[in-house]
Amino acid sequence: MRIALIATEKLPVPPVKGGAIQIYIDGILPHVTQYHDVTVYSVADEHLPAESMLSGARVISLPGDHYQQKVAQALRAAEFDVLHIFNRPAWVNDFAAVQPKARRILSLHNEMFQPEKISAEKAAACLEVTDKVVTVSSFIAKGVTTLYPQAAEKTRVVYSGVDPDIYIPRWHPSARSLRVELARRLGFDPDAPVILNVGRLSPKKGSHLIIQAMKTVHERHPEAVLIMVGSKWYGQTEWDEYGRHLLKLAAQSNGRVFLMGFVPPTEAPSYYSCADIFICASQWPEPLARVHYEAMAAGLPIVTTRRGGNPEVIDGFGNGWVIDEYNDPVAIGTHLAGLLGKSGLAEEMGRCGRELVEERFNWKRVANELLEIYAELEGEEEP
Repeated sequence: MRIALIATEKLPVPPVKGGAIQIYIDGILPHVTQYHDVTVYSVADEHLPAESMLSGARVISLPGDHYQQKVAQALRAAEFDVLHIFNRPAWVNDFAAVQPKARRILSLHNEMFQPEKISAEKAAACLEVTDKVVTVSSFIAKGVTTLYPQAAEKTRVVYSGVDPDIYIPRWHPSARSLRVELARRLGFDPDAPVILNVGRLSPKKGSHLIIQAMKTVHERHPEAVLIMVGSKWYGQTEWDEYGRHLLKLAAQSNGRVFLMGFVPPTEAPSYYSCADIFICASQWPEPLARVHYEAMAAGLPIVTTRRGGNPEVIDGFGNGWVIDEYNDPVAIGTHLAGLLGKSGLAEEMGRCGRELVEERFNWKRVANELLEIYAELEGEEEP
């Protein structure tokens, strides 16, 4: 089939600046292009050509100004069997109008059907012409189907994944070399426990709470260090008022908290390999942060908060702990300190997470589930 994958206007494909949706598209392409003719529509980036090939797919980059309209114009000049639209329900009807014969899939990575994001009338119209709704978590699926029960029979949860081959498990000998080099560069003891956080620096990500939690950690593990990878936004390091507040908090830790700023996606895996524990302190109803999969791939035990879809890949899997007191830095610190004190359990959790990625939370499984959905649409009669 001829399939169009339509990315959002926020970040480019390939994911040179990161972004969960962009990484998702990049991850599934090598598998999907084995069976289908795929074109990706992406927002342009100064470092990328206007048209290129990526894992067997044609990538067409369009200017960010009036991006939706430019995609619609490009679609009008092409012919597809399937339009796979990412995270923009408000665009579906416009694209359906220029590609009336194509089947339509909407992939949701956020709560895009909330009233403040789309009107009830427009949401209903979108769902009317959408054949399948794919969500990254049960939390997102429930949000849609609660508001719009008519979406239930069309909706399917397809958990995201990661490429385990680009993550070196923390117990691998080469991971030790990476850690020694990072410790030398930053100036800490390579034998000190390392806690890692990766994500945008934002109050809703709980960045300040993680730094505050280190006070509790240091009461039991005074040598422990915290490494935070991320910035205000993707693609560059930028310190806004909140970021500068975090820098001041970090400065009170006697050199044991390091804010690394933006790190390119190709370099981020090495930070995971250098750590002992991963912490995600989401304060908002997180759809399901993909950093959980990345931490699992590196064999890190995970401490996360019971917010949104995050617990769906932790509860019952044996790969980490979920904190109910999500906004309490003492509770966060107590969990981190407790896991640092249980090296055997932490090792067991980390190996369990790595196995989960190898067996389930990987791009091949994600792509296979999408291929099944494509096949279902191909087998159905056109509307």
